[in-house]
Amino acid sequence: MSRTNDRISVIASLALALVPLQCHAWELSGQVNLEHRQFFERGLDGQGREQSSLVLQPEIYQSWGDGNASFTFVPFYRLDSMDDERTHSDIREALYLTYWSDYELRLGIGKVFWGVTESEHLVDVVNQTDAIEAVDGEDKLGQPMIHFTSIKEWGVVDALLLPYFRERTFAGEDGRLRPTIPVSDDALYESSRKEKHVDVALRYAKMLGDWDVGLSYFQGTNRDPYYRLQSQQLKPYYAQMSQVGLDVQGIVGDWLWKLESIYRDSEDNHTGVVSGFEYTWVGALGAVWDVGWIAEYLYDSRGNNAQTTGQNDLFLGTRFALNDEDGTEVLIGVSQDLDHSDVYSAKLEASSRINNHFKWRIDGWLFENNTPD
Repeated sequence: MSRTNDRISVIASLALALVPLQCHAWELSGQVNLEHRQFFERGLDGQGREQSSLVLQPEIYQSWGDGNASFTFVPFYRLDSMDDERTHSDIREALYLTYWSDYELRLGIGKVFWGVTESEHLVDVVNQTDAIEAVDGEDKLGQPMIHFTSIKEWGVVDALLLPYFRERTFAGEDGRLRPTIPVSDDALYESSRKEKHVDVALRYAKMLGDWDVGLSYFQGTNRDPYYRLQSQQLKPYYAQMSQVGLDVQGIVGDWLWKLESIYRDSEDNHTGVVSGFEYTWVGALGAVWDVGWIAEYLYDSRGNNAQTTGQNDLFLGTRFALNDEDGTEVLIGVSQDLDHSDVYSAKLEASSRINNHFKWRIDGWLFENNTPD
């Protein structure tokens, strides 16, 4: 875990999701979220402890013919009470899909997820992180793409052409969870084509018995920015990069073994690894609950210069699935820096349905860092 300014904070959010209606020619669904963040300390510049927001994310789906062609449109909008930068909109998806024989073709704006581990996704490099949404990096911006998939007995091949780059979002001057110096929106690029640089991504996946193996390659603009201090502004710098990735997931009895590993050649060259397991106790203590224990080790060869949260860290977690009709789930996890005992973070994720149209969700985060820079 890279060292940052000393800070302890906890975040909690509550969301209500609404799933509306369907029509015969097209389908309309989506969600409306009412969310609240409660911080237990004021920000470095005196920002408040309360932050509420409203999220609108409808989804429109249309299919044609025998269902071998479809279009999905998912706009996104957040209205935030504290941070003007967090009040933002995006097109998460505007994607045409057609398939024939053993092939699929997607055109437009979409999302592609690669990864198997819980604590961090090293191989997930197609979409840019919508970092202003949450601290875990799970939310992604829509990515313009041409995505071709071939599904054969010898494996699945994905080939992507990415004609436009999306810059990462950051909290504004009035926002929380930001560096001491707010990140400028005046980005710098290594490529003279800037955001118009054309990137490519490839992935081959194959199931070998009880093991799923994926090998990926990416060439283009690094989604993880470096930072340059210019004229008292912290500017994101997007370098070019090439990356080779490996992800492996295997089921052995009640054990789920996971591995993600990358070698990235960019402004600096490094190797990253996340590896571990999840053991599931089915029907724990004679109940209908399932309890999973998660353990993962995170490594980054750059050490304390790593831009990732884990360079020599251990993640331990417990997942509870109540297996009730409301789909109640709880995840508790702790990440510990193995080089500095006073640097760690913890998270809580819990969710359940209220009825067919509403659900609640709570996310809590704790950050502790008393190690000097």
